[in-house]
Amino acid sequence: MARQDCEPERSFPSALVVRLLIVSLLLVSLAAGSGHVAIAGNADAVKQGESDDAAILELYPDPVRNGDSGEYVLVRLPEAGNWTLSDGESTIPLRNRSGRILVTPEPGIVGDGAGDDATVVEGSFSLANTGETVLLRRNGEPVHRVRYAETSEGERYLPAVDEWRPRGLDPRPPIATGPANATAFLLPDSPEIPIETLRRADDRILLAGYSFTSERVTEALLAAESRGVDVRVLVEAEPVNGAAARQARLLDRLAAAGVEVRVVGVGANRFAFHHPKYAVADGRALVLSENWKPSGVGGASSRGWGVRVENGSTADALAALFRNDSDAPDTRTWAAFRENRRFESIPAANGSYPTQFPAEQVTARNVTVLTAPGNAESALISAIDAAESRVDVLQPSLGRQDNALVRATLRAAQRGVEVRILLSGAWYSAEENEALVAWLNDWADRNDAPLTARISEPDGRYEKIHAKGLLVDDDLAVVGSLNWNENSATRNREVALALRGPEPVAFYRESFAADWRGGSEAGRTWLFAAGAVAAVLVAALVATRSLNFASVEKWEE
Repeated sequence: MARQDCEPERSFPSALVVRLLIVSLLLVSLAAGSGHVAIAGNADAVKQGESDDAAILELYPDPVRNGDSGEYVLVRLPEAGNWTLSDGESTIPLRNRSGRILVTPEPGIVGDGAGDDATVVEGSFSLANTGETVLLRRNGEPVHRVRYAETSEGERYLPAVDEWRPRGLDPRPPIATGPANATAFLLPDSPEIPIETLRRADDRILLAGYSFTSERVTEALLAAESRGVDVRVLVEAEPVNGAAARQARLLDRLAAAGVEVRVVGVGANRFAFHHPKYAVADGRALVLSENWKPSGVGGASSRGWGVRVENGSTADALAALFRNDSDAPDTRTWAAFRENRRFESIPAANGSYPTQFPAEQVTARNVTVLTAPGNAESALISAIDAAESRVDVLQPSLGRQDNALVRATLRAAQRGVEVRILLSGAWYSAEENEALVAWLNDWADRNDAPLTARISEPDGRYEKIHAKGLLVDDDLAVVGSLNWNENSATRNREVALALRGPEPVAFYRESFAADWRGGSEAGRTWLFAAGAVAAVLVAALVATRSLNFASVEKWEE
C-alpha cells in the first residue's frame, strides 16, 4: 500500500486563485451527489449453482516475496464432495474435503496467519498479477467464479465485499464496554493527566502512537520498566515529515532499558499510517487526540481532547487491539528498523498556556471503542444522522467537503439540527479552511439551515486546534484520533471512544463553547464575486492541478 504525503500543496502564485479553485472543487463535488460511492476492487465475483454456502473466500495472488512465493486461495466447502479449484490452466482436486480449505503451492511459507483454522492443501497453480479467473466446481459444474483484474502487492482479494485488503487487516466491529467512571480533560490545560496515568501503572503499559518525542513520557516509561511493569510501545514507522532525531534518541533509550518498542509500516502495510494515540495502564484506558510529544501531551501547543476510562473492559479491548497491531507482519523491532536510517532534527514546541478548564470526573452510561479502518466513520455518521437538536464538530480540517462525515452534518442541518463546526486557523490549513468555512456558511444561507462554521481564534489559550471531537445532542461525546478526511477514515489506524451520557458531553461542550466564542466567521461573498472570468481561470487550473486535502499531520511540531 502506498504511503501518502499529507502536505497541502502550496505552489499556486495567488491566494485568491487558490481560494477560487477550492470553492469550485467543493461545488462540483457536492453537485455530484450526496450518496455513498462504492469503489470496486478491480474484480468481478459471480456466484452460480445450488451450493450457496460454497465459496471462494480469499485470494492472495501478489505476495511481497521474490517470485510471489506464498500465494494462496481460501475456499469454503459445506460438505465433502467432488470439488475442484481451477485457474484455467491448472485444476486442483479437493475430493472428500469440507470446511475451510487453504490451497497453496507452498504450504511451508504461506504463514502470516493465513487460514489458521483451515486445512492446507498443496496445489500447483500460479495466480497472475495482471488478472485471473478462478473457478470452484462440484461434479464439474460451476459453483463460484471469481474474476479479478490487476492486483495490489501484499493485498488479498475478498470476493464477498469486492475489496482488496492488506494482509493482516480485518475491520473490527465497535466494541461496547459498558458503563464507566472517567476523567475528561483538555490539552494544553491538563498535561499532567497522561503522565500521572503512566506513573500509576503497576502491571502493564501499552502505549500506541503516531510519533513519540516526549522526554516526560520517556522518563515515566523508564521508571515503570525499572519497577517491573511490562512496558511496550508501538509507533508509526514513517511519519510523513520524517522521524525526528529526538524520537530516535528517546526510543533508543527505551529499547536499551528493555522496553519492547516496535514500529508499524514495514513492507506491505496494513495502514497508510498508524495514527492512534492511546495507552493502556493496568485497567485504565487513556485515549487522546494528541501525539506523544511536547506539542500534544506536553501541553505546549495544541488544543486537544482526552479521556481516561476506569472500567477495565475498555482497557482490555484496547490491549487486544494493541496486540493485534504489534504482532502483525508489517511491524519490526525498533532496533532492527533504525539500522542505517537517518533522522531529522525537528524543533520541539515550547509554548506555555493557562489551565482554563481543569480535568473533571464524569460518568458514562456506556463506552464504545471505535477503530478505523472499519467502523469509526460509519458509527459517527449513524450518530449524526440520529441527532435531534444539535451537533458540534471540532477538527483541524475537514478534508474535502464532500466526504461522508461532512455530508452527514449537512443532512442534520437540513432537518433542523443546529450544527456548529470549528476548524483550525493554523497557517498550513488556513486558506483551505477559510474557503471551506465560507462555502459551508453560504450553503447554510442558501438552504436556510441552522449550520454555522468558524475558524478558531485561540486568544493565547492554545496555539492551534488538533482535537478531533464530536458532540451529538446531550448524550454523545466522541474523543480520539479520527480526522474527518477519507484517508484517516478508510486507510489509517485510528482509535476513538464514544462516551454516552450527559456528563461527558457537558464537559467538552463547555470548552467547545469557549473556543467557539474565540472564533470568527470567515467572510464568504467575496469568494463568488469574480464572475465568469474567474470561473474560466478556475476551470483551467482544475484541468491541470488538484489540491491535497489529506491529513495535516505533517505539520505537527
